[in-house]
Amino acid sequence: MTDLQFPREAALAVVRTALEEDLGPQGVDVTTDATIPADQVSTAHLVARADGVLAGTPVVALVFEEVARRLGADPLEVDCPHEDGDLVGAGDVVAVLRGSTRVLLVGERTMLNIVCRMSGVASHTWDWAQRLEGTGATVLDTRKTTPGLRALEKYSVRAGGGTNKRMGLFDVAMIKDNHKLAAGSLSKAYAAVRATHPDVPVQVEVTTVAEAVEAVTAGARFLLCDNMTPALLRETVEAVRATGEQVELEATGGLTLGEAREYAETGVDYLSVGGLTHSSPILDLALDLVDESRD
Repeated sequence: MTDLQFPREAALAVVRTALEEDLGPQGVDVTTDATIPADQVSTAHLVARADGVLAGTPVVALVFEEVARRLGADPLEVDCPHEDGDLVGAGDVVAVLRGSTRVLLVGERTMLNIVCRMSGVASHTWDWAQRLEGTGATVLDTRKTTPGLRALEKYSVRAGGGTNKRMGLFDVAMIKDNHKLAAGSLSKAYAAVRATHPDVPVQVEVTTVAEAVEAVTAGARFLLCDNMTPALLRETVEAVRATGEQVELEATGGLTLGEAREYAETGVDYLSVGGLTHSSPILDLALDLVDESRD
């Protein structure tokens, strides 16, 4: 897998917030504090309970480093034989950890919550990417992300073979129905964005063939074809291509995996899927302490 550019600082902020939720104002896991001696050492395996695509393996070390720092314990030894973007099967050992038992148990759920979530997004994205293979279309994510987790969820989309769209409201202008209505027309909205932010890429949502042609005439070179049937989408693609302009086209609006290929074969460049980040089930992973007395 190529460099996915793991967002370490964003991940560390999430880890710290999650640990504060778990440990409370006193910073203590009362069960582990009462039952586990401070000097006890264990080995644990992070194991996949289902088939899927990994994302968030750097989070494993981050969580336990932060827990060790808070408890004043030595850092764990963490060995991850897999990389983000790898396919794993049920029963595969994703990571081997050794060190303070207290650190392992305090950080267990925080680590699992984040890595299971990220791997679930990657696995769902991989399903879409496989469905689109050979069509020339790419699956995109959206801004429909979990508050505070956007950088990690969009990273997970990349790990699963998808592509990120805009990161926020700041890096790409997206003219949608409410903007067109408030500005007076599609063309007026486009002109206003161009005049105010001339260096920012502009994308325009369209719902008809006529709107698509109007947007291209106004200067738009990226169109979001919203809630179109495959037949209407194909007609729109043909009309836009007939203008002779180099325009990127995206199908969007309630797309499902079952109809993905049909939409991709209309000739669009992208399918955007909010469900990659707002509706992906987790990939089931578990942290199991190893019974070393059997060795």
